[in-house]
Amino acid sequence: MEKELIINSTPTDVEIALLEDTRLVELHNQKTNTNFSVGDIFLGKVKRLMPGLNAAFVDIGHSKDAFLHYTDLGPKLNTLQKFASDTIDGSLKTHLLDQFKFQPEINKNGKIDQVLQKRQNVLVQILKEPIGTKGPRLSCEITIPGRFMVLTPFNDVIAISKKISNADERKRLKKLIESIKRKNFGIIVRTAAEGKKVADLYEELKLMEAKWEEISRKLKGAKPPTKLLDELDKASSILRDILNDDFNKIVVNDHQLYLNIKSYLHNFAPDKVNIVSHYKGRAPIFDANNVSKQIKSSFGKTATMPSGAYLVIEHTEAMHVIDVNSGHKMSTNNQEDASLKVNLESAKEIARQLRLRDIGGIIIVDFIDMKNKDHKALLLREMRKFMSMDRAQHTILPLSKFGLMQITRQRVRPEVKINTAEVCPTCTGTGKINASILLTDEIERDMKFIRQSHPNTKLTLKVHPFIMAYLKKGFPSLQFKWMLKDHKWVKVIEDTNFHINQYAFYDNHNEEIKLN
Repeated sequence: MEKELIINSTPTDVEIALLEDTRLVELHNQKTNTNFSVGDIFLGKVKRLMPGLNAAFVDIGHSKDAFLHYTDLGPKLNTLQKFASDTIDGSLKTHLLDQFKFQPEINKNGKIDQVLQKRQNVLVQILKEPIGTKGPRLSCEITIPGRFMVLTPFNDVIAISKKISNADERKRLKKLIESIKRKNFGIIVRTAAEGKKVADLYEELKLMEAKWEEISRKLKGAKPPTKLLDELDKASSILRDILNDDFNKIVVNDHQLYLNIKSYLHNFAPDKVNIVSHYKGRAPIFDANNVSKQIKSSFGKTATMPSGAYLVIEHTEAMHVIDVNSGHKMSTNNQEDASLKVNLESAKEIARQLRLRDIGGIIIVDFIDMKNKDHKALLLREMRKFMSMDRAQHTILPLSKFGLMQITRQRVRPEVKINTAEVCPTCTGTGKINASILLTDEIERDMKFIRQSHPNTKLTLKVHPFIMAYLKKGFPSLQFKWMLKDHKWVKVIEDTNFHINQYAFYDNHNEEIKLN
């Protein structure tokens, strides 16, 4: 599978389109002046405790207080808080944790008011961006991600990605990490680390440790709310998370961003530096790379597929509902096989739409009914296969007895919504136009006025093709009746750009005759 990243940078935001085999599958947008991104680390202050929700609201400088639930505190909360307080008051001189004394773990079934107090300082990391009227969601389980690994302070565990299935490779990586990691720092080994040499992993580990040292340095004497660590910009973070050997092209229209990405790749994937190019064309970068057209055709209430089948995607307060429709082209020779074919095509498109729109929460899919159990099992397997490319955590349940598939998908950022509707040029959004039966009366009225004010002018009437066909229909046609009445011929021509009730008169010099 070939992957392309098209990056459109403007003074106000950066738009990033991810294409797989030329099909748009993800669309990201980042405002250049945004101060809050998933992964940012802050020193915040507890504003209020909500025992009923078992959560706290924390001030991190956002207009809305951030939300911190008890389940996101992590068992090492007391240790994290002691590290933060000791670093702030200067009693802890180093960022290393070799000699740091860990505190007792908190009860996983405890209450928020047992572990946190109002106006208490707390070290937090953004787990989810602000969505709608909600502030950011926070976590106290601090992680520092890299391309190959994730560093987890106050943890001594080494975890290997489940996607690395080779047992020998898993043993090699675990042994390698044990030899280079520091005490009381845990490591999560990502899939991208498979086959990497010790030098590559050691170099990245040093970069992540340097970030932890920066957090420790900024904590000294800090007063909340204070940002301690910035996540990478959106383009670099996407590259870090998804860059692999399948990538064959990265195109960016901003020179500085182009240099930043090349610098990032030079450090983390030097073999990929040559796939980055700086776009200098006149046409917008999304137009030149067929992204704009796909955006217009992919968003909206209905998503149509090549076979003629289509999806209807509805959003409610509680969930998203997707209805699969076969369209009029579905073969009826074998209903069961035809239903399976449409459902499999729809499953692939649904997986794409969930990624593209970044739909989260509960999704209910109403597939076309199938009776064959093997077909139902195949649909579930294929749905899971199509969703395996999705980086968001998700769960897919088998078809229910009503033929519904339930999907839950992690919600990290606001859903991507692009309005593909336009105001109707005929009714200007009112939903009403003048009755077309009266159109010929209006044309004749204006023609009579022009005859009186421009008696010697040869008239040309320009109308919508449907109206021209109506005026020329039959014998005698309306056009011919006008000649019999006024003894002057009116030339009628069509213009496909006219809406159905639009018309205009032109004189001998092909100049429009204005009536008002």
